[in-house]
Amino acid sequence: MRQRKYVRDKRSPIPKNENVSKVMSANKAKNTKPEIVLRKALSKARISGYRLNYKNVSGRPDIAFVSKKIAIFVHGCFWHRCAYCDYKLPRTNRTFWKEKFERNVQRDKRKIVELNKQGWKVLIIWECEIKKSIEKKVKKLKTILLRC
Repeated sequence: MRQRKYVRDKRSPIPKNENVSKVMSANKAKNTKPEIVLRKALSKARISGYRLNYKNVSGRPDIAFVSKKIAIFVHGCFWHRCAYCDYKLPRTNRTFWKEKFERNVQRDKRKIVELNKQGWKVLIIWECEIKKSIEKKVKKLKTILLRC
């Protein structure tokens, strides 16, 4: 079997298991499955007029209703540490993962504060909420959009 060479950016530890590394490397920053499911539900509910990964505002929200100043972040439960799901730390490289998740959570808080200072309303939609009841989330969002 041919050994795979990893190009490391020195931020992550050398993997002990190649399969785990493949899985982790396959995670995307945008156009994730929960984001796509939410966008399809918005389309089905005839909610339009949003921008994706809007660059002209702090934090680059996943979905932004620019004219209404509403920013939506779709958070993966594992990566952003959902309190409801309470995922455990990976078994290997625990210190690395603990620090990484703490940085993710702090960055999320910073984004919210920055956007609020700029007059934006920020909504966080968790992956588990999308799986559980996407219709409920879309209905809530529609109500918020009508009020603004």
